[in-house]
Amino acid sequence: MKTPHADTPQLRRAALTVGLRIAVAVALMVIAVIIAASIYMLYLSHHPDLSAHDPKSARVYVESNDMLKAMAVAGVAGILAAGAIGWLSARSAIRPLGRALEVQRRFIQDASHELRTPLTILDARVQLAEHKVEPGTDAARLLAQVRQDTAALSSTVQELLLAATGGSDAAGAEPVDVNALVAAVAASLQDLASSRQVRLDIQAGVVAPVRIQPNSLRRAVLGLVDNALNHTPGGGSITVTTAARGRDVAITVADTGHGISGIDQARVFDRFAHSSEPAAGGRRSYGLGLALVREIAAAAGGSIEIAATGPAGTTMVLSLPAAR
Repeated sequence: MKTPHADTPQLRRAALTVGLRIAVAVALMVIAVIIAASIYMLYLSHHPDLSAHDPKSARVYVESNDMLKAMAVAGVAGILAAGAIGWLSARSAIRPLGRALEVQRRFIQDASHELRTPLTILDARVQLAEHKVEPGTDAARLLAQVRQDTAALSSTVQELLLAATGGSDAAGAEPVDVNALVAAVAASLQDLASSRQVRLDIQAGVVAPVRIQPNSLRRAVLGLVDNALNHTPGGGSITVTTAARGRDVAITVADTGHGISGIDQARVFDRFAHSSEPAAGGRRSYGLGLALVREIAAAAGGSIEIAATGPAGTTMVLSLPAAR
């Protein structure tokens, strides 16, 4: 017996929805026909002279009530038949979509499994390298960051595997220390910021923890800061601030770039949004980073918004509900 894949319930609901819509459309047409026929019959019953043009023609007289009952039964049968045909047609139409989704899901599963082993080996080699360098040196610090990045990538691979299998561990997420995570993300990007001659500062406020997967929050903050780095010229600065905002925790990323221009601000969070004017470094595309940030925020019950933008820079605010 073939085991249904994770998308089977959604595909069946989609087919049922299409069938119901077809049935409703047919029902409206049948009701309209019945009403029109009934009006015509009533009209003829009150004007018998209109139906007696040819006295030699044979006529069959049927009670109007019997005719209406027959029309109603035929109409119901037509509606049920249309619904069944629509449902079967929809199932046949979406079957290739189901196969495509299954192929995609299997590819993500296979890729995730294949990536876990080399990441584990890489982490082991980094640990061996850490034992061969003096603690406190620049080499030790860089190796520690590489190991943190490897752990973050392993977590991302695990999230991909969960998504591919239809599972989710978001409900069991533990409260995350926002300030500690933001500090870790900023530390991992300090070398990149320095290489671009951009100052990266943190202003940590007193905030409550948020209930979200740590790697998801890390990816969101990383996406915001990376976007700011890509649109801030050398000599500029980026400031990451955490603060309480009512029942939410606000993570603000402010840069001193040239602001958002050449694109509608509402489209900045779309996938591969493209600006008509180049930003710092000649970049015109916002890629997937901000789109993923919006998806992560929405999944956690939060939001992402552009608080301000202009020639003096852009400020984006990620708001997440505090853990209760």
